[in-house]
Amino acid sequence: MSGTQIGFLMFAVMMGLLVIRIPIGIAMFTVGAGGYFFLSGCELQPLMATLKNLAYARLSNYDLVVIPLFLLMGQFATHGGLSNALFRCVSAFMGHRKGGIAMAAIGACAGFGAICGSSLATAATMGQVALPELRRYGYSGSLATGCLAAGGTLGIMIPPSVPLVIYAILTQESIGKLFMAAVLPGIIAMLGYMIVVRILTTINPAAGPAGPSVPWSERLRSLMLVTPVLIVFVVVIVGIYGGWTNPTEAAAIGAAACGILAVITGGMRLQGVIESAVGTAQATAMIFLVLLGADMLNTGLAVSQMPTELATWVQNCGLSPLLIMIMILLIYIFLGCVMDSLAMILLTIPIFYPIVMGLNYWGLAPEDKSIWFGILALMVVEIGLVHPPVGMNVYIINRLAKDVPLTETFKGVMPFLFSDFVRIALLLFFPIISLYLVHTFQP
Repeated sequence: MSGTQIGFLMFAVMMGLLVIRIPIGIAMFTVGAGGYFFLSGCELQPLMATLKNLAYARLSNYDLVVIPLFLLMGQFATHGGLSNALFRCVSAFMGHRKGGIAMAAIGACAGFGAICGSSLATAATMGQVALPELRRYGYSGSLATGCLAAGGTLGIMIPPSVPLVIYAILTQESIGKLFMAAVLPGIIAMLGYMIVVRILTTINPAAGPAGPSVPWSERLRSLMLVTPVLIVFVVVIVGIYGGWTNPTEAAAIGAAACGILAVITGGMRLQGVIESAVGTAQATAMIFLVLLGADMLNTGLAVSQMPTELATWVQNCGLSPLLIMIMILLIYIFLGCVMDSLAMILLTIPIFYPIVMGLNYWGLAPEDKSIWFGILALMVVEIGLVHPPVGMNVYIINRLAKDVPLTETFKGVMPFLFSDFVRIALLLFFPIISLYLVHTFQP
């Protein structure tokens, strides 16, 4: 059996382990170690030498410090009640329109994503805040849960984004440029979801009735309450991209600022601080375990030469680069049925990235192509959070809305998935959407 065949077998075994619900980090580590052991002639010494250095080489990476800091930033925002202020602000400006409360929930998800970086946390937090209001004003179960499940995906689309940080580390790309490149696609995603809500409520007004009108004095007051959150977002993103701070420093500033805001405006007390610290530690441990598993798997695949052989075959197969990209995107959608977004990034980027970088897309320079593919991959990965059968955001929201059947929630996200596909097509054919801000504000 050739090394390439062993590499594909490793991938098949890992997918089998995922099907029987083995945790993704453990599955990748086990398959990678087993494949490396077999390819090393079934000798234990090479594997032990690799294991000895693998954890230190990964976890001593200074860039990884940014992950727990961004997670802590999101935890402070969650436990400090900042989500309530964001929802009240957007609802004050949009709630009086048809479907306005649902659009406000989507806008609040985007705002919360700007200080969170996690789709699951965004969906869970905004679901607790917005779902009671949506149900109180008589929104249909499918629209109420569907808009929140879809809006939760903005948690990783709007920077800062943990998957984008991982992509930057794996590809040696600039975190600041990736964050800047994600801004316009994130805004387009938010507007696309709002348009979907508007269309649905125009077709069926009873699904999303208008809420009460709010005086301008209250609107301005609610805007003042969220202004510090907007300042934190601008300081973090502009600070990183402008070169004033490195990503770790910016994340530390953001976490400290969100902590202070949570104490001052949200009334967070010692218990909230403890819960934030514990939540950050648990999420960080999970992410780092997946990182170690991915490193072991990628080491085994590298020895098998499967990624290199696959990239060479793709480049020589005669297929158009656009068709290859579409095939890659379809694979991402399929993988979204069995694994989460972070695992998909860690598993596939070492395989797909060399393929994409070896092809010509619209005459893009290598750095632009790297940034464009990162944003494109992130947008397709986020679809896995809402499409069946996994759709973690759907399950989170449905657990909160106990009176809505799961089938209704999946039915509710389908129009938003159509919006996602339109946005992916736009970015695929018009890379300037993700590159415009990067080029315009080149530091």
